[in-house]
Amino acid sequence: MAGGWRKILGAVLAAVLALALAAPGLRAQDFSALARLEAARSGLQDVGAALEISLGISQPIPFRVFLMDAPPRLFIDFSELDFAGQRAAALGSSEHVASAVWGPARAGWSRLMLELTAPMGVTLAEERTGAAPLIRLRLEPVTQEVFAARAGAPVETRWALPEPAAVAVPRKRQTGTAPLLVALDAGHGGLDPGAEAEGMSEAQLVLGFARELKEVLLRAGMRVVLTRDEDVFVSLEARMSAARAAGADVLLSLHADALAEGEATGATVYLLAKDASNTASALLAQRHDRADLLSGVDLAGHDDEVAAVLMDLARAETQPRTDAFARALQGAISAAGLKMHKHPVQAAGFSVLKSPDIPSVLLELGFMSSTADRARLSDPDWRARMAAAIAAALAEWAAADAAEARLLRQ
Repeated sequence: MAGGWRKILGAVLAAVLALALAAPGLRAQDFSALARLEAARSGLQDVGAALEISLGISQPIPFRVFLMDAPPRLFIDFSELDFAGQRAAALGSSEHVASAVWGPARAGWSRLMLELTAPMGVTLAEERTGAAPLIRLRLEPVTQEVFAARAGAPVETRWALPEPAAVAVPRKRQTGTAPLLVALDAGHGGLDPGAEAEGMSEAQLVLGFARELKEVLLRAGMRVVLTRDEDVFVSLEARMSAARAAGADVLLSLHADALAEGEATGATVYLLAKDASNTASALLAQRHDRADLLSGVDLAGHDDEVAAVLMDLARAETQPRTDAFARALQGAISAAGLKMHKHPVQAAGFSVLKSPDIPSVLLELGFMSSTADRARLSDPDWRARMAAAIAAALAEWAAADAAEARLLRQ
């Protein structure tokens, strides 16, 4: 009988949520902190070959579970669970879990992601609603074939995709008749801090630099939009959508990453490539795209065939302009006497560079795995010189790009 009441209550809660979200003028962001995680009653436990997950919560809330492959991941979405400022490491460790991340996934919704060490299937997912509410899950090993058949993004798009950019008319290539509009994309953020070293996080460092660079560009007569202006998670799709919605002429994604193996120092300019130019850039592409692997649904490889052809045609026009911007960045940074990587321009499969209609480049300001680079990244004088070099590169590129556009129109 108790199990029946649990099912009834869960259905009522889900129905109330669905009606609330459908009500005019009421959106997911109107819900906030419906429940709190109680860490003392939460944790991971290995039971033989199985994994059991317990999440103590302050009150019952709707939740859902789904799996994604490559790598195998378990997602648990909540409306809305406050993790009380703790890191997912508070759940403890398990031989079945490679990593765990939690935090806000989008307005009104929280998410816990567990990257699994091997394929597993969900055999139990229940919510106990008594005096001590608890969400319990049990996972047991399955074959890769079974896992692949069960994995997949939920059909409900409210949870997964950013709002499409509202563009009234097709964006025309800039011709110099209006100030250049630059989209600055500070990498990582929120539940994804990026690289961390000596008490520094990549997300906070590049956000601070993006704000400083914005002021330099504004003083140079350009317009600027930031894809994020606070320490929040923004999906890769939403970053590109924000740039497009603003009508950006160019996108510059800012990072300061780390390599677990090998030595890398200096600034590096990255262009989009289907295949990374070397092992290091392949590893960095995995790290940069990890925000969406951990906290969103990876949409790579799911383009409609016609849309893919149209995007390839758009890139045929955009890519030479992007290449020119990368060369301008390399030249300006080198001319300013700033340290660059021994291979200053490289190609990698960074998802944030995949906008087909906006010239997009990713700039590694340096590597936090390098002591010398960390010192430079923290130096106000170095940061000012780098911002000035980027502004000079944008001005040089914009002038040449506009002149070419005017010639093409004649």
